[in-house]
Amino acid sequence: MNIISLSCANIEHEHICCSLSDKKGKYGVKSKKEWLQKRFSEGLVFKKFDVKGKAFIEYIPAEKAWCPVNADGYIFINCLWVSGQYKGKGLGGRLLDECINDAEDKNGIIVVSSKQKKPWLAERKFFLHKGFEVCDSAPPYYELLCLKFDENAVELKFKECAKSLEIPLKEGIVIYYSHQCPFCENYINDIEETAKEVNIPITIKRYESAEEAQDAPCASTTFSVFYKSKFVTHEILTRDKCKKLVL
Repeated sequence: MNIISLSCANIEHEHICCSLSDKKGKYGVKSKKEWLQKRFSEGLVFKKFDVKGKAFIEYIPAEKAWCPVNADGYIFINCLWVSGQYKGKGLGGRLLDECINDAEDKNGIIVVSSKQKKPWLAERKFFLHKGFEVCDSAPPYYELLCLKFDENAVELKFKECAKSLEIPLKEGIVIYYSHQCPFCENYINDIEETAKEVNIPITIKRYESAEEAQDAPCASTTFSVFYKSKFVTHEILTRDKCKKLVL
């Protein structure tokens, strides 16, 4: 199977893999593609197999990563996802090899995972098997995994803001998110309506730049939920999950 690299020249007629099987997700594709187009000039790479399915990798220089990390000179993997009929065929390894080849002149590669397997985060077991090591952690369960090419390179770590889990707003639901994921935007309206139904204040904050995301109060900037100032989850909330959170 061939690997395709997305660019400003072909992104309009190429799919972005992750939202193919979710009709609702298609409404967020436009925002995701616009986000990608702005990142290409910053060095973002999106490679996928030429199939109609989830088999892709997305990465960017860590200096431009939408994540609170100190990792100058590294490549940051936003997402590596292989699923469905394509899983278990070595495609994830081939995609990672693409990233490794592109990072030859870098200090290494990093990715955010978790101590226990969780949705929407990199699969820890896969990356450890590929030679990555845990180089830092942040509450409540995040881990920064790294594949170092230069042992004398800058120390890798999450920024202190990601370890604080502190936000200025103390009441109601507070959600931080970005257009890195095409699914998020589609659920925001549902969550806002649900909060109003149960009479709970809600604040929505969308990251508009890497600089903002690098000052995030937790390691996940794709989507994170706080309730009464306490971190709850990085997983996207449905109406039912939102009600369970506050009732």
